[in-house]
Amino acid sequence: MATPLDEINDKSLFDGIEIGIGTWSWGDRLFWGYGQGYGIDDIRMVFNAAVSAGITFFDTAEAYGSGRSESILGELIPTSSQKIVIGTKFMPFPWRLSHRSLHKALKNSLKRLNLAKVDLYQLHMAWPPLTIETWMEAMSQAFQDGLISAVGISNCDRGLMQRACDALSHTGIKLASNQVEYNLLNRKVEKNGLLKHCQETGIKLIAYSPLAQGVLTGKYNPENLPTGIRRGRFSRKYLEQIQPLIRLLKQIGLARGGKTPAQVALNWVIKKGALPIPGAKTIQQLEENFGANGWSLTEEEVSLLDQASDRIIDNDKKRS
Repeated sequence: MATPLDEINDKSLFDGIEIGIGTWSWGDRLFWGYGQGYGIDDIRMVFNAAVSAGITFFDTAEAYGSGRSESILGELIPTSSQKIVIGTKFMPFPWRLSHRSLHKALKNSLKRLNLAKVDLYQLHMAWPPLTIETWMEAMSQAFQDGLISAVGISNCDRGLMQRACDALSHTGIKLASNQVEYNLLNRKVEKNGLLKHCQETGIKLIAYSPLAQGVLTGKYNPENLPTGIRRGRFSRKYLEQIQPLIRLLKQIGLARGGKTPAQVALNWVIKKGALPIPGAKTIQQLEENFGANGWSLTEEEVSLLDQASDRIIDNDKKRS
């Protein structure tokens, strides 16, 4: 006989969700420059337009803008009559030496989010000194206490993911998701089998940075480098190297009736079976993200993109 817990675990939190919104930039001044070129009015318009367009999954974290991202969402959620699905994260800072610290952090996140219960609570990463088993035990307790609807992890390889699954299984809870970086320039989870394993076990792979922090939009090139911290990651030489891929994204987009490189890159992630959560600071970015929905790349187009991506990744390996 099915128990209430079985029924909860049989229902996927992500049913009908092909794309979400990552809210790292919502309130983050250090990396994204919140308050300089965009602010709360822009984010409010993005939120309203996203919900109107049917995008209802928002991913945040206590570490984003030191809680500011959660607080912004907490102000916006009550303004919508639609069901909003919220995922947030617990950061296991080294000074958090007890699983009780997760309960305290969760309570603070719920307060900022203006919620009594969060849909998805994720371990932001598996840092020492405490083990992932300790944090899954704390997650299980939060689930049993009715504070979260599903348990997820983030930045975990296959071994850590299996340990999380095993730890949760003792209480009958199924791991819902693993959030990792995944895009045409970073396909580690595809190459090492993590994506396939997630698909085989019913764990949703949530893809953060699906546009490689904006590089796959085609906005940046050797003459127009990213600003701030991103400049250190994406050098002029690297941007020169990826131009064949950018040109291919543009060619496929044109053949598809004027899709942008970003829309093609996001659709590639969806086609691979992952859930992309691109950021959106402005209504223009939101509209572009939404344009990745409602159509599908052909197998031939995916293969061409894979080949172009492989050439870049192989060149990186030769240099390292």
